[in-house]
Amino acid sequence: MMYSEQGDHQVEVCFSPISWPLFEKENAVVIVTDVFRATTAICAAFENGVSAIIPAETVSESEYWKKEGYITAGERNGITLECADFGNSPYNFMDPALRGKVISMNTTNGTRAIRMAAEKENEILIGAFSNLSAVCRYAVNRQKDILILCAGWKDRFSMEDALFAGAAAGEITALGKGSYYSVCDSAIASHELWKLAEPDPVRFIEKAAHRHRLKKMGLDEVIPYCLRRDVTQKVPRLQSGRLVVENA
Repeated sequence: MMYSEQGDHQVEVCFSPISWPLFEKENAVVIVTDVFRATTAICAAFENGVSAIIPAETVSESEYWKKEGYITAGERNGITLECADFGNSPYNFMDPALRGKVISMNTTNGTRAIRMAAEKENEILIGAFSNLSAVCRYAVNRQKDILILCAGWKDRFSMEDALFAGAAAGEITALGKGSYYSVCDSAIASHELWKLAEPDPVRFIEKAAHRHRLKKMGLDEVIPYCLRRDVTQKVPRLQSGRLVVENA
């Protein structure tokens, strides 16, 4: 059972950036997730040997980094930005030519959530199913409160991010062996949702709105990859405005 009042550190889940003011902390570990597709793409990039990623929130920021000579990835509502070299599919970041490069990345929901979380004195990590065990292990080893921030869809709840949050909340409490506890209903609810989805996440996600948005745009070929667990041991971490990698 997830609910517990005993432990040294809390595990909480924020389902949407719009609720961030209700959860925001100081000196905590914040795991930002945007499963379809930003954080999965970020993990894929570092697994492929990308040196760093600069999260950009606005189109003008992306245009600036492009003028500065950086490779630029970016989308709005699934449409590649005019200034971008490519979009935000994880497969875009697997090109061997990107190894050792610094990339500016702009997404509809994910990079905004990263920047929002970075406003406080917290340690910001990137989480996806593809690095679930690694990011949870890294977070637990920090021995701080942990908040999982779901990027959602335009400030709304998203099924896929909630499933990751539930899987991560369960993993964190198991790894913590009593040192992590949760009295947070959204953490408990997301864990219950994950238990329903865990036997077949790809089939379960057919219920999700964003899965069908991606299908209509012809961008749903990455869904099985986005739901595959532990593809990488890389743990992207925000440092001085850039995402760099930690090995768990």
